Amino acid sequence: MTKYVIAIFLCVFAWQTKAQEQYLLGPGDIIIIKVYGQEDLELQTRLTDSGTINYPFLGELQLTGMSIKQVEDVIYQGLKGDYLVEPNVFVGMVEYRPFYIHGEVKLPGGYPYQPGMTVNQAIALAGGLTERASRDKILISREGQKNQHENGNLNSRILAGDTITIEQRFF
Repeated sequence: MTKYVIAIFLCVFAWQTKAQEQYLLGPGDIIIIKVYGQEDLELQTRLTDSGTINYPFLGELQLTGMSIKQVEDVIYQGLKGDYLVEPNVFVGMVEYRPFYIHGEVKLPGGYPYQPGMTVNQAIALAGGLTERASRDKILISREGQKNQHENGNLNSRILAGDTITIEQRFF
């Protein structure tokens, strides 16, 4: 029995790690940066509207479109040599930027994103569908492409920063 529990735990951990590696940072994300043995270099910060952070010794860093691993590499390269011999850098997600849902849901607004989230899960966070909601007319606008919509369904994956619109159905 314990073998199965350990196997399930490892699978979930591997999936979460892969999701974090594929996730690209953007404005509004909150990250934490730690350098082993250097408490003065620990920083928890939100990416600005322009997607930057201000990090000790390195100044302003543009992080939009980078993965967590890429940010670790940037900070490692920046601190190596001039400041530290072989820095051990960790970067982690504290809070993902929100997604937005409006239209025929009971509680429209912005909600915290979680990797792997579907439209159905987003609807659940928004209190469910109204009685006039269409299950077929679901539009998803991707972050950075707000003028373009793609048709979605209840099982469509969403990303941080997306806007979901649930249209009205006609009887």
